[in-house]
Amino acid sequence: MVIARLSAQLHKKNQQGVALITVMLIVALAAIIATQMTTRLQTQLQRSTNIAFNQQAYWYALGAEAFTKRVLIKAFKEQSHVTHLDQIWAAQETSYPVDFGEISGVVTDLQSCLNLNALHPKATTKEQAASANDNNTSASLNTAANTENVTKRVGRGSNQVLPAATVLEALIINLHIAGVGNFEAEAMVNALSDWLDDDDIITGSGGAEDNDYAAREFPYLAANNYLTSVNELRLIEHFTPAVILALTPYVCVLPQNAQHLININTLDVEKPELLQALLDLSVEDAQEILNSRGSSGYKNVEDFYKLPELSKVSMSQWQRAQFVVDSQYFQLKANARFNHSYFAMRSIMKVNDTQQIQVISRTIGRN
Repeated sequence: MVIARLSAQLHKKNQQGVALITVMLIVALAAIIATQMTTRLQTQLQRSTNIAFNQQAYWYALGAEAFTKRVLIKAFKEQSHVTHLDQIWAAQETSYPVDFGEISGVVTDLQSCLNLNALHPKATTKEQAASANDNNTSASLNTAANTENVTKRVGRGSNQVLPAATVLEALIINLHIAGVGNFEAEAMVNALSDWLDDDDIITGSGGAEDNDYAAREFPYLAANNYLTSVNELRLIEHFTPAVILALTPYVCVLPQNAQHLININTLDVEKPELLQALLDLSVEDAQEILNSRGSSGYKNVEDFYKLPELSKVSMSQWQRAQFVVDSQYFQLKANARFNHSYFAMRSIMKVNDTQQIQVISRTIGRN
């Protein structure tokens, strides 16, 4: 009897121990669930905060774009037919403090660099540029909208060569990149021409079409269209990182535009290699010509042609047709910060004939 009673008490205690352990497990599980819910809630709150901060930084960048439009309108309202580096848009990078952040931006003239899309088949050839220049038409090197049959490049000295192709080849050579000579420069120009045209015919000995790119370890096809960014050169045959890095300060891309017009008033004095390539002269002569330019540039291209420094330069008609003193295309590099969120944006703007500013391209990111 006593043994039975002791056994019952022991069994009851065991049951109480199991119940206690069960309760502790439930409490622990509830604590874990509550902790996870709190963590997820904090993550969601932080994510929502980050999105809100990033969105505010985005609006700050758009504010920089709107401000740039006003600056360009003011500049061209005062001087509608001339663009030069003494105008208010050409200031160095400027920063403005705003609530909980900062906005900075710099505007550059996209006609002070070589447009890589000017190697597109729709671009004007040397022969057409010279003819247009003889007829005193200022749109000599604009996109060849009225020229449907453009002859393929056949050689560096031919009039059927695109002016930009000759300039790009000379520029690559002038930059004195290690391991890059005349042959390599010509091969790069040929490969870029093939990337832009819409056929599968290889240009020259250095050209590359779909078959060349499809045979790579990670295959792809040629764009057969306009470039969208200078970074796209990384995909094109023969263009190495060293070449792209050297070229980047001198070249640019106008979206869906084969225009090749260089504003002599906004060429960078510290980058004479581009003018050297444009006029096929020595870098010393190019530097001398840029140094002789006043802060307000030239009122018309004829004033530029009359420079004493150009008296020893024999310019072809197609070379004369490259130069203008006004610009239509500008790029804004805007950076905005709001709290701990950062936003970088590049906007390409076009000044219309009515002095209205149109944003034709936006790129988000630092590159």
